[in-house]
Amino acid sequence: MGWQRRRPWARPSAGAHPTRVIAGAFATAVAVGTALLSLPAAATAGRSTALLDALFTATSAVCVTGLVVVDTGAHWSTFGELVILGLIQVGGLGIMTLATLFTVLLSQRFGLRARFLAQAETKALELRDIGRLIRRIAAFLLGFEAAVALVLAARLAFGYGEPAGRAAYLGVFHAVAAVNNAGMSPHADSLVRYAVDPWICLTVSAAVIVGGLGFPVVFELARQWRRPRSWSVLTRITLTFSAVLLAGGTVVFAAVEWGNPATFGPFGAGGKVMSGFFASVQTRSAGFNTVDVTALRPESVLATDVLMFIGGGSAGTSGGIKVTTFGLLAYVMWAEMRNEPHVSVGYRRIPAANQRQALTVALLGVGLVVAATFALLGLSAAPLDRVLFEAISAFGTVGLSNGLTAALPPAGQLILVALMFLGRTGPLTVAAALALREHGRRYTLPEERTIVG
Repeated sequence: MGWQRRRPWARPSAGAHPTRVIAGAFATAVAVGTALLSLPAAATAGRSTALLDALFTATSAVCVTGLVVVDTGAHWSTFGELVILGLIQVGGLGIMTLATLFTVLLSQRFGLRARFLAQAETKALELRDIGRLIRRIAAFLLGFEAAVALVLAARLAFGYGEPAGRAAYLGVFHAVAAVNNAGMSPHADSLVRYAVDPWICLTVSAAVIVGGLGFPVVFELARQWRRPRSWSVLTRITLTFSAVLLAGGTVVFAAVEWGNPATFGPFGAGGKVMSGFFASVQTRSAGFNTVDVTALRPESVLATDVLMFIGGGSAGTSGGIKVTTFGLLAYVMWAEMRNEPHVSVGYRRIPAANQRQALTVALLGVGLVVAATFALLGLSAAPLDRVLFEAISAFGTVGLSNGLTAALPPAGQLILVALMFLGRTGPLTVAAALALREHGRRYTLPEERTIVG
């Protein structure tokens, strides 16, 4: 027994399970952010920050959501905005990814327990070369943010006459928020003032798309973009369904809002199409907006709800149940309708465990959103569509708001805090973290079919 306890490859104990540690690490980051934002120096002169406002903002930043209860530009000082920016960066990169990166860089050692933690956060399929993977993730994320910031800063300086320092600051802030799919902006109206500016809107959209695809997909495309036949199942599903959702969302938003005088109506044809594309991108997880969200027509609100719930790619900075989950369930349905014995994507068969995981994540997401919406309806006099919109936005870590979040009572805002946290750490991760231990069944029960439908 003593030899077994000393085995270096032994499975981590229940108390040190990676999913538990990751959830705890995100909670710690939220606590630290809350403390920093509660400092008098974090608010502008003459303003004080309530503890709940600091907690909500810190959670929104760490969970890369973007929902706010106070005006970011008006309430927070430069120090406060820098704290928010740092929390977004930490949340996007991932607490465990960042911690493991520092471990690799400083000590050049990588124990098995650290590998498990890094694998759980980065969704790596194997434990090999996790250290190199995390270094690549950090280098890519920071480098891409710098490139986006440069484009935005140049446009703001030369196109809008912003002073060099202010243009650089706004460029960096929006670049970090966009790549990390956070959606926060120092501007009270988000990006409404740049609604028909392709340099701003298309650059931000590109940053959101790339950040939301997921690191495994981005790295595989960088290596094998000329050989689509060799792409993994993850890349195939992510790219296929991301393209379908982006195109479908663009068509729906442009068609529905084309003549709406409060949204796309005043724009030219090109501006309307670009605004439809921008809205389709942002509803997948980022949360920037170029039109008044409260003025959207009901059809657009429904489309937004659907896209927010689905979210972006796995192992990226987006939220939602993930497009991979949605796509995998679509393949399951297709195989069932064709009466095929196995679910296949391309020339690969999907294991049953993957299918159950996708179903579990989707149903847990539905359950969380329904439960939160039910509770919020009891705390607010707002109609169902507004409450559901806010709940899905929080769970999907999107950040779009119809103005209800700031008007909710403290209990309602705490519900949204919990939704943002669960949406970022993942329903399945949190469920696994709360489980006391995992059990393996050593027998198989007799099979019996039941009626479905």
